[in-house]
Amino acid sequence: MGAKDNAPAKQAALGLGACTALVIGNMIGSGIFLLPASLAAFGPISLLGWILTSAGAIVLAIIFGRLAQLVTKPGGPYAYCEVGYGEFAGFIIAWGYWIALWTGNAAVAVALVGYLGFLVPAVDESQTLSLAVALISIWFLTLINIRGVAEAGLVQTITTIGKLVPLVAIGLLGLFWVESQNFAPFNTSGQSSMAAVSAAAALTLWAYLGLESATVPSGDVVDPKKTIPRATIIGVLITAAVYILVTFVAIGVVPSGELATSSAPLALVATTMWGAVGGFLVALGAVVSTFGTLNGFTLLTGQVPYGAAMDRVFPRALGNLSNYGTPANALILSNLLASVLIVMNFSKGLVGAFETIILLAVMSSLLPYALCALAELMILVRRNKSAAQPLGRLKIAILGMLGFVYSIWALYGSGSETVFLGFLLIIAGIPIHVWIKSTQKQPGPAADRMIQAAPDPQNRGNS
Repeated sequence: MGAKDNAPAKQAALGLGACTALVIGNMIGSGIFLLPASLAAFGPISLLGWILTSAGAIVLAIIFGRLAQLVTKPGGPYAYCEVGYGEFAGFIIAWGYWIALWTGNAAVAVALVGYLGFLVPAVDESQTLSLAVALISIWFLTLINIRGVAEAGLVQTITTIGKLVPLVAIGLLGLFWVESQNFAPFNTSGQSSMAAVSAAAALTLWAYLGLESATVPSGDVVDPKKTIPRATIIGVLITAAVYILVTFVAIGVVPSGELATSSAPLALVATTMWGAVGGFLVALGAVVSTFGTLNGFTLLTGQVPYGAAMDRVFPRALGNLSNYGTPANALILSNLLASVLIVMNFSKGLVGAFETIILLAVMSSLLPYALCALAELMILVRRNKSAAQPLGRLKIAILGMLGFVYSIWALYGSGSETVFLGFLLIIAGIPIHVWIKSTQKQPGPAADRMIQAAPDPQNRGNS
């Protein structure tokens, strides 16, 4: 009895502070360092996009916190949708989630090149060199993840500190350099206010992707039913405050026209305020941050398809491990696709390529988000929880509809071209699902046993 009594205390080691730090560290990555340039085309009205995106992220955070309590098997969004809607829906969500990861990896690599170019002008001046740096960065970290370097956790800790210092400095100290005339006109996009805010929100959602992977297994958390939702909400609120404050300062310090053409917008802001030294330090912090984010995304591009393959949702070959015990096949395929995406879009310039790729990543994430929003209600229905209180059902339904409507609205803001391309990528996975099912002789109990044996990709780290 003594050992049993001690086990829960050992597992429940994560309190509110630790969980909140995990949420913040996973969300703040490359987005905020390049997004001010993308949002400058809309003008100060883009701040409303940040506010609405933050509100939507809070709703989604609550939903994922609740789902983490209902579904304990690994797989994240696709596990929730598989339990809630069935096997085919689970595959489509796993497919879309995987697309979001490798497209996200491509976007982070582009952001890394933008700030490295600020430090090394030769990179910024040569498109060929910029493309080479982006590809080398991806494959360098792919090889590190294949080898399973033990120091990866230390790298993530250092880069988390490196990303917060310049952001806090700009957000707080930069308020003294803000000039009111830079906030007029309020909408510079040439679109209606509604269209401008929707488009800005679609871009800003990129900065919140990954909030679902920060939900911690309930067995590791002190009082998980309260701690996980609270930590996620607090983490999103703190992150939102950093994002909005930094964007406010960026718009207030540098005119929108100048900000929109910069491949290193926050370094430009710091240079305007503090001179060349300030710009250099912020650019250095951005390189450190994006490198760490790229490392985290690279990790997930291997672990998520590996977990899906172990569940017999993805091809079995993606579940093979290297001699180092890492999912080498999944890592190589994912980052080969990320490299192709970078090459295809690099002619648009750094900012243009970044915008195109993050919208594709956001679109691929929004379908999982939309379905997960209503998954809790579907899970209760499929488990025949007829005894649930009507008021509780109503609360779940309202929360789910808020998350669903927000996801659809953000999808609308992504633009028709992005939605069309993202739709084609997701539909392209259906023949793979048919092929996988046709080769399975024991899809039922065997698949369940594999699910229990699969590692939890959400517990392996993130950006």
